[in-house]
Amino acid sequence: MLTFNHNSHDTTKVVHRAMITVEIATKPLKIRTKATMVTDVLISEVGPRDGLQSVKRTMSTADKQRWIDALVAAGIQEIEVGSFVSPKLLPQMADTAQIVRHALQYPGLTVMALVPNARGAQMAIDAGVHKVTLPVSASEAHSMANVRKTRQEMLAEITKIAQLRDQQAPHIKIEAGISTAFGCTIQGEVLEDDVVWLAQAAIAAGADESGLSDTTGMANPAQVKRLFNKVRAAIGEKTGAAHMHNTRGLGLANCLAAYDAGVRTFDASLAGLGGCPYAPGASGNVVTEDLTFMFEAMGLRTGINLQALIEARKPLAEALPGEPLYGMTPASGLPKGFVAATELGGQP
Repeated sequence: MLTFNHNSHDTTKVVHRAMITVEIATKPLKIRTKATMVTDVLISEVGPRDGLQSVKRTMSTADKQRWIDALVAAGIQEIEVGSFVSPKLLPQMADTAQIVRHALQYPGLTVMALVPNARGAQMAIDAGVHKVTLPVSASEAHSMANVRKTRQEMLAEITKIAQLRDQQAPHIKIEAGISTAFGCTIQGEVLEDDVVWLAQAAIAAGADESGLSDTTGMANPAQVKRLFNKVRAAIGEKTGAAHMHNTRGLGLANCLAAYDAGVRTFDASLAGLGGCPYAPGASGNVVTEDLTFMFEAMGLRTGINLQALIEARKPLAEALPGEPLYGMTPASGLPKGFVAATELGGQP
């Protein structure tokens, strides 16, 4: 399944509500949630879903919970915790309802899950998520490979999901993630007009936001800026997140191009874990640690403690020994004398 995510381009999304103490391993950590922190960009962590679905081994429920604890302790404000899909297709996601319940203990944390259809959406609603993301592929070939539905059929699913939401849980947000927006390893070129049309159609069908995903890692910065500008011209503030892959080393550059086009929400995966199992060769999500460092070094507040974020790699490494973990910032360390923007101006 594809990934996507998350909020629009408001520059201050976050007002944390409480101080919580959690146990991570044997060390209690203070967790700052949404009522004291103002941010300029929102980094949405998708590793527990997009990362783990691409790993052959299945992380235990307890290990997932420990990882999420560490992410929240670092100041992550939005997490895609899993997907409501058939466990036969993705056994790694079989415990998503349990993970949702665990994540809901943190006031102010936005708990998201991916759903491919109305059945999955019902499960997500029952579990109590705050937001669902729906993969809607701009490539017809990828849509059939990923969710076994045409683009029009996926638009119909959005309408069904919106109706369920309106009837049962009107507070839940729906984002249509326009996957393969910048090219497809199956189909090849994806026309920009098709992407803009699909983003508009998804909003008309009932989605609150439409974001763009470089599912296959084929995007370049000029293309990213151009296409996000086109989508924003069509749907305005309903333009959603940028979900970039680092397959060809352009992940951070593409995020910066999206920022220049007005995007303020970015998907990333701790240690660069993940990709798309239904897009051949689509390896490598943007590394959360590197993306956070880039924005903080630019003077843009993420609300994230970089050192604590790097430490959040430990439960991941312990749960998946031998799994490659990526990231230039964790390998190099923070520069001498570096002070993050969040530390300088994160308190209102």
